Amino acid sequence: MVQAARQSGTADRRAVFELFPRRLPPGRRYGVVAGVGRALDAIEDFRFDAAALTALEGIVDPDMLEWLGSYRFSGDVWGYAEGEAYFPYSPLLVVEGTFAEAVLLETVLLSVYNHDSAIASAASRMTLAAGGRPCIEMGSRRTHEEAAVAAARAAYVAGFDASSNLAARARYGVPSTGTAAHSFTLLHDAEADAFRAQVQTLGVGTTLLVDTYDVAEAVRLAVEVAGTGLGAVRLDSGDLGEVAREVRAQLDGIGASATRIVVTSDLDEHAIAALAAAPVDAYGVGTQLVTGSGHPTCGFVYKLVAREDDTGELVSVAKKSTDKQSIGGRKYALRRRGPNGIAEAEVVGIGAPPEDDGDDRALLVPLVRDGEVVGHATLEEARARHRASVAELPRSVTMMSAGEPVIPTVHLGP
Repeated sequence: MVQAARQSGTADRRAVFELFPRRLPPGRRYGVVAGVGRALDAIEDFRFDAAALTALEGIVDPDMLEWLGSYRFSGDVWGYAEGEAYFPYSPLLVVEGTFAEAVLLETVLLSVYNHDSAIASAASRMTLAAGGRPCIEMGSRRTHEEAAVAAARAAYVAGFDASSNLAARARYGVPSTGTAAHSFTLLHDAEADAFRAQVQTLGVGTTLLVDTYDVAEAVRLAVEVAGTGLGAVRLDSGDLGEVAREVRAQLDGIGASATRIVVTSDLDEHAIAALAAAPVDAYGVGTQLVTGSGHPTCGFVYKLVAREDDTGELVSVAKKSTDKQSIGGRKYALRRRGPNGIAEAEVVGIGAPPEDDGDDRALLVPLVRDGEVVGHATLEEARARHRASVAELPRSVTMMSAGEPVIPTVHLGP
């Protein structure tokens, strides 16, 4: 496309692209934006080195290869800050530059946003269902090795407390935690030997896996080895609610009332919600989290919504196919809030910002200015933003049943 646009003299036309969802995944009431920081890193690093140019020989012409060799994005980007809630047609990212510069970012931006926001959206529902009990990301073995690191980061943005993925700690500072696997117990001649080795190495505050053989016997041995100060036990099979009640009674009966119970085993937000009344202290979540709990992508698209005409004016353009329509024009967005601070609508202005009535909150922030990234934020800032964004949504956001978006999206303008 870029080579053809260069030949037609249109490649350098000013263009505005928008990354947005046409809808939420079926039944979801809101989504969560994640991957903003990773996307900004990708824009900074987007280069065609010698190896890439060699691979493109014969695909594009020599003039195009020369242009790619000097490629640097020099435009502007605005977007929803990381951790923010989103709704249908929320303009999550607005990219303005020449057509050639901006269109080349389409795949990398969609790849990052679709994956990370799917994980964060699932993680947010899980942390809501957990009701303040800690959630631990444990899904690295259920996805691509690089996706695993990104998933741990996205889950942390959306409220998870830690991850078992150490690369996420090294790259992004995500707190790490984990427990021993069944193989560690099976390695030893006796279960007590495995517990003893773990406690001697990691201290009595460690978490012992107690369902390799007989749960009740393992709990007894765990407390015998570690004492009543044992940090936690982990349950990974069976009727988790019933087993947790039995283990809680046993622990209390032998004086280990401070020992926590951690549960794992293919949990999703519905299973977590079902355990709300059980004596569970923390949840370890793997497969369902890193696959978006049934929705591994958000369906985001990246569309040209405005471009420069022959007179130098910016004009709206839009795709008009029946079931995949876009809305043309440069977008601005705010969260319409009532006097009580509760969100009432996602208001998207076309061509001009919507008017703030005094209770509202602007959503688009500058991310890139003249090619320079200006919107980097810390993960802690993103976590705080997520908490605040979800807290201002209507109470129905906590419902795990399928439903419509908790607030409507309203477009204003031509």
